[in-house]
Amino acid sequence: MYAITGITGQVGGVTARALLAAGKDVRAVVRNRDKAQEWQRAGCEVAVAAMDDAPALERAFSGAEAVFVLLPPVFDPSPGFPEARQTIAALRKAIECARPQRVVCLSTVGAHATEENLLTQLSIMERELGQLPMPVAFLRAAWFIENTAWDIGPAMETGVIASYLQPLDRAIPMVATADIGRVAAQLLQQTWSGRRVVELEGPGRVSPNDLAATLDALLGRSVIAQAVPRDTWEAAFRAQGMRNPLPRMQMLDGFNAGWIDFEHQTIKGRVDLRLVLSGLIERAGARTR
Repeated sequence: MYAITGITGQVGGVTARALLAAGKDVRAVVRNRDKAQEWQRAGCEVAVAAMDDAPALERAFSGAEAVFVLLPPVFDPSPGFPEARQTIAALRKAIECARPQRVVCLSTVGAHATEENLLTQLSIMERELGQLPMPVAFLRAAWFIENTAWDIGPAMETGVIASYLQPLDRAIPMVATADIGRVAAQLLQQTWSGRRVVELEGPGRVSPNDLAATLDALLGRSVIAQAVPRDTWEAAFRAQGMRNPLPRMQMLDGFNAGWIDFEHQTIKGRVDLRLVLSGLIERAGARTR
């Protein structure tokens, strides 16, 4: 039995489907049973547990051969990341009590960085869950290509995508959620000892200009990337409702300056930028060229 958190999201869903296709038993760990109907129909067991509820998580993980941990994203954290710390503490306690044979955690590129930023939440997770008594693997994934979903509308409507990643010709590691879920499912079925780090990126690195050029080709209209001036970021993020935009700004600075990158040699995914963008455009209701 494989217990999967985050199963209603993109990565957790791909992970679960890959395990089901391999003939494995899957337990869907969800916060709300109503969201698990699709997975029940697919043959999954369902366990209801909030990610900060240690007793419920222990029940969800009990009897599992392996557990997939996906920390709920907090994009506007309070100073010191108390929201993430509470969830991580509950996960650690639950896993220690449930004692699965192994654990796979979705982490991030740059989790080893010492400079505080939005991704520090995953650094804290690696430090805390890395002390578990059973084998633990941290799957450090690159920037999700699917984050570009926010750019589809502006590209179609105005032909301009605003970029916080700068300079516009600097390529960073990106990866499709389909690749992340596929690799996570593979790791869950493997055996190893101790703490393990696997770093994953897509077939090629992507710059904002690459993104704009691919959208240009797919949409059949002119699309350009336009850098958002650094001195306007805080006001823009606060206008979006953020109370503490500094960690997000520090993360973007890390990508732009290059200190958020991989620590080790990476493995490469199969799904490229064009394929992901084609799917995002189709979901947005536009035709691809």
